[in-house]
Amino acid sequence: MSSFSVHGSGLQGSRIEVRGKFLFSGENKFFIQGVTYGPFRDGDDHLGTPEKARRDFGLVAAAGFNVLRVYHPPPRWFLDLAAEHGLRVMVTVPWQRRVLFLDDGAVRREIRASVRRAAKQGSGHPAVLGYYIDNEIPPDLVRWYGPQRVEGFLDSLVRIVKDEDPGALAAYANFPPTEYLLPKETDFLSYNVYLHRGPDLRAYLSRLQNLAEGRPLVLGEFGMDTLRHGQEEQAALLDLHWDEVFRGGLAGTILFSWTDEWFTDGIDVEDWAFGLVQKDRQPKLAYRNLAQKTLGPKDRLVEKFPLPRVPKVSVVVCSYNGAATLRGCLEALQKVDYPDFEVILVDDGSKDSTQSIVAEFPLVKNILQPTADCPLPGTWACRRPRGKLLRTPIRTACRIPTGSIFWSRRFCTHPMRRWADPI
Repeated sequence: MSSFSVHGSGLQGSRIEVRGKFLFSGENKFFIQGVTYGPFRDGDDHLGTPEKARRDFGLVAAAGFNVLRVYHPPPRWFLDLAAEHGLRVMVTVPWQRRVLFLDDGAVRREIRASVRRAAKQGSGHPAVLGYYIDNEIPPDLVRWYGPQRVEGFLDSLVRIVKDEDPGALAAYANFPPTEYLLPKETDFLSYNVYLHRGPDLRAYLSRLQNLAEGRPLVLGEFGMDTLRHGQEEQAALLDLHWDEVFRGGLAGTILFSWTDEWFTDGIDVEDWAFGLVQKDRQPKLAYRNLAQKTLGPKDRLVEKFPLPRVPKVSVVVCSYNGAATLRGCLEALQKVDYPDFEVILVDDGSKDSTQSIVAEFPLVKNILQPTADCPLPGTWACRRPRGKLLRTPIRTACRIPTGSIFWSRRFCTHPMRRWADPI
């Protein structure tokens, strides 16, 4: 693995890793707040010049964004500049040929070589967040081959990334027509989504959370064209989008795009204007509004995106001889960033050290009962809670601290009292 040293790096903490439904840098949660960058006509890698990038990165960082998504593997100078400005880079690896790729050994080798080359080039660099191993495989190809075969090939590309850059994340940039394509080995699920109505977006994000199950969910692209909709409409949509993403339990979002300057397929695109800034880098209204909404390192989610009300939540941990993981579970629950909750342990007659462990946590309500069938602990606990009830096994409770605002939002909008095994 390559070793990089970046003089004057603005990046703080270690490389990003996955824990449950979210991303972390060390002990701090890391939300992807990104913009797509390029491609441009100038520059060997369609990423412009160092002078252009330095000016852009200053504006990107000043608004509180922390991730750049690029569509070509970046050169060293680009990663160094990103690190200096405290920015991380999500590298999209383009496939030069993809028609009937599973039938052509030469094409498959070419794709694997492209992924390996990109991962080796960025290996170990602190600015590299991860790699998108591809972007939006056409639906007809997925249907022709079947999702299982395509997923298997994508997973083989993930393994190449992990071989060459073990500290990087790997994902596939999916989109709604192939939402059912779910590679098993990606670090998070990612979808490019362009829904412009709030209720539609909210409902679809809930659906994608179900597909993601225990993995983080990230939106890889989202935006609006100001030529057809105007700056005010773009600003209002992106404001709504930001709220839905971070109230909906996602690990982040990437907006398309940073600037109206856009070059693809050998031409300058003139009839779209998705940028947060104009070609001359004059900020649009959306840029100024989002600069007030991005999350800083000391911002709390519950304060930045307040709920209409804060229901009391009772977290019930059901355990039988669960001492091996109980301490980690209760320690995780102590880190929950939510203003009004209680923790109830229901010990179903454990014969290990469960009771001595729970004694170390005086704020945990401890219910000890004779050994019974599995359904009884939850039933017993239902008589004791003071708040809406979230019943969870030990393995799930360790994930709750990262998603408390998401679950409490669901409690605000659903009348149910009991949720079982939410993750």
